[in-house]
Amino acid sequence: MAATRSAALKVDWAKVTSSLGLRGQTVAALQSFKQRNENARRKVQVLSEQATEVDFAHYRSVLKNQAVVDEIEKRFKDFKPATYDLQRQLKAIDAFEVEAVKNAQATKEKVDLELKDLAATLKNIETARPFDELTVDEVAAAEPSIDEKTSKLVSKGRWQVPGYKEKFGDLSVL
Repeated sequence: MAATRSAALKVDWAKVTSSLGLRGQTVAALQSFKQRNENARRKVQVLSEQATEVDFAHYRSVLKNQAVVDEIEKRFKDFKPATYDLQRQLKAIDAFEVEAVKNAQATKEKVDLELKDLAATLKNIETARPFDELTVDEVAAAEPSIDEKTSKLVSKGRWQVPGYKEKFGDLSVL
C-alpha cells in the first residue's frame, strides 16, 4: 500500500498528457481522475491527523454525571466501523483504465495518420518543380477543372479569363 501511495505521488500528470500527446476526452478523463485522487488523498490525510483515542477517565473526573460517560464508553466500545466492498470501485477504475488506454490508442492512431499525410505532403512540396517550369498539359492533368473551364470559355467566344488583366496586367501591349 505504501509503495502504491508513493508511486501515485510521483506521477507527473502534465508530462503524461504531453508526452503521450493526449487530447480531448482522454485528457479530461485523466484530469478528473487526478482531481479525485488528490481529493481522496487530502481526506485521508485530514482523517489520519485526527485523534482516535478517547480519555474516558478524564471525562469521569470532569463531569458529575458518571452514567453519561459510562453509556458513551459502552457505545464507543461496541461501535464497529462499517466495512465497504471496494470491488465495485476497483472494477470502475479498471474500466476507466481500459477506456483511457483505448482512447489514447485511438488518438495515437489518428496522430500517426496525420503525420503520415503531412510527411507525404511535405515530400510532394519539396520534390515539386517550380510553377514556371510546368507545362500546360501537366497543370491540366493535375487539375482537370481548369481544362473544362477553359473549354467553356472558348466555346462561348471568350478568350480571356475574367479578372486576369486586373491581377496580372494586360499582356497584349507587350
